[in-house]
Amino acid sequence: MTGDGWAEVKSGDPGYLDGVYSDDALTTQTDDKGIPNSSSSAPSLMLAMLDALDVRPGDTVFELGTGTGYNAALLCARLGAERVVSVDVDVRLVEAARDRLAELGYFPTLAAGDGAAGYPEKAPYGCLIATARLRHIPRAFLEQSAEGAVMVLPLGFAVARLTVNGTGQAHGRFLPLPAYFMPRRVDAAPPRFAESETQEARSTSVDVAGVLDRLSFPMSLAKPDYTSCTWMDDDGAPNAIGLWTGDGSTATATMTGKVRQVGPRRLWEELEQLAVTFGDIDRVAREDFSITVTPDGQRVRYGTEDGPSWALPGE
Repeated sequence: MTGDGWAEVKSGDPGYLDGVYSDDALTTQTDDKGIPNSSSSAPSLMLAMLDALDVRPGDTVFELGTGTGYNAALLCARLGAERVVSVDVDVRLVEAARDRLAELGYFPTLAAGDGAAGYPEKAPYGCLIATARLRHIPRAFLEQSAEGAVMVLPLGFAVARLTVNGTGQAHGRFLPLPAYFMPRRVDAAPPRFAESETQEARSTSVDVAGVLDRLSFPMSLAKPDYTSCTWMDDDGAPNAIGLWTGDGSTATATMTGKVRQVGPRRLWEELEQLAVTFGDIDRVAREDFSITVTPDGQRVRYGTEDGPSWALPGE
């Protein structure tokens, strides 16, 4: 990215191969407003997720999010292309990935559409993986899974590994590694902006400077639609953070501990609740969270069976 926005780097350009072979996430496409809407994950994260998926010869795998085709290529090399199905919402990405995979001699089943709907023509699947951030486990994934199927899916700012153990049921835990995938693309209404007046500034009891570093992951589960940003002063030091959601709710907190909120939800109060829940725990470890899916709903839990839990939003 440059000061003028995103610039395309092509084969032969300075730094191209260094970028391609780096262990970094790479932006691979932007929308008509110049906002990134597709990327290639860091290779180490891809491999960690594939290791957790633990595909074996004879498995059939479904992938949500074809992207560049990199992940699909690795699956083809492991299982054979005839056992790989990959779906992406963007037809241009699918067509480009198909060409790249064909050059390698791989011809998996690729389709353009909503990956959350699965691909019933090739079901049931023994393994399911997603390369876009989800807010919940798609119902179609459960319906199209074989008994004992394994799912490896980004939820919030982490990756969950679940095993299907009955009709509409699955259970699992989160991997320890952080994961900041782009959200699954859906047709959604644009964010609204609240028209009500902002609350008077009030004091907060939490450490503004460190609260999101400590609680960004549980916040991404409890409030999966939230976005945050940090404002800097003229010297480059952070002086405020902001939270907002698509319903028009916003919260701004200065490093001096003053908070203003507006909209139907009191986002800073919700963050304060999480701060109380996790007390003085310095590191809220992702691997201490579990997830259970039943026909009645989906719930993430921290710690033991009687620990705090949050319901994931439904479809």
